[in-house]
Amino acid sequence: MRTLRIAAAVEAVSLIVLLLNLATVHARAVSTLVGPLHGAAYLATIAATASATASTAARRRAAVPGVGGLLALRRLGGRGDGG
Repeated sequence: MRTLRIAAAVEAVSLIVLLLNLATVHARAVSTLVGPLHGAAYLATIAATASATASTAARRRAAVPGVGGLLALRRLGGRGDGG
């Protein structure tokens, strides 16, 4: 569960950085560095959710780009896993 929390946070923060970069200066260096980080965090979120639960609903939520990890955490939050 800890891995899922970290991956979800990195996924959300990296998306915010990418969108802010796009809306402001659109620096190629930021896109080059943060883009792959966001992609890796997205995949890590899906993998961590799949290994943390058998819940199909949580797995589907994890596949939503950008906020899927946060949605999956919210879905799993009430289960008392002890994380």
